[in-house]
Amino acid sequence: MARINLLPWRIELKRQRRLEYFSIIGVSMGLTLALLIAVHLGYADRIAYQNERNAFLQAETQKLDKQIAEIQELEKEKRRLVARTKAIEGLQSSRPLVVHILDELVGALPDGVNLTEITQTGASFEIKGVAESNARVSSFMRNIEKSPWLTEPQLEIIQSADESGRRVANFTLRLQQRTPNQPPPPGDDLS
Repeated sequence: MARINLLPWRIELKRQRRLEYFSIIGVSMGLTLALLIAVHLGYADRIAYQNERNAFLQAETQKLDKQIAEIQELEKEKRRLVARTKAIEGLQSSRPLVVHILDELVGALPDGVNLTEITQTGASFEIKGVAESNARVSSFMRNIEKSPWLTEPQLEIIQSADESGRRVANFTLRLQQRTPNQPPPPGDDLS
């Protein structure tokens, strides 16, 4: 029988298999590393894209915040202008009221009654005057009750005094203003 030494061939085969094994491991590691780098670059690109979108949205949000602040300022200005307009309209509409009130006071004033002072606070008036008698003050109050522009006459003070040798009554009267289209206050009877 012939003796064949297979040892060098087996060693060469073992070395070749080991080389193939390490080559496969190297190629696998290279492919894995390449895949990991590709995934990392893909995610980094997506993160960068999302960061750009976030920055764009923040910039747009800041623009909108500025616009909202401007709109709020304009709304404040609008409210101020509307309030001014209403105040001016109120003054314009109340301008003829003074004429009507004074006309009604003159029309309601009986002979023998003189007014010395008229003070207005909002819609209420305080009238001070001098009358020849208490009956004339009562007549003045009745005439005020009939007026469509004046209501609720209340006598605050009436004092008798002697002036220039004659007896007079100094009085203070409070009353309210109203417009004719406004209904009379409860308890006020114009009939």
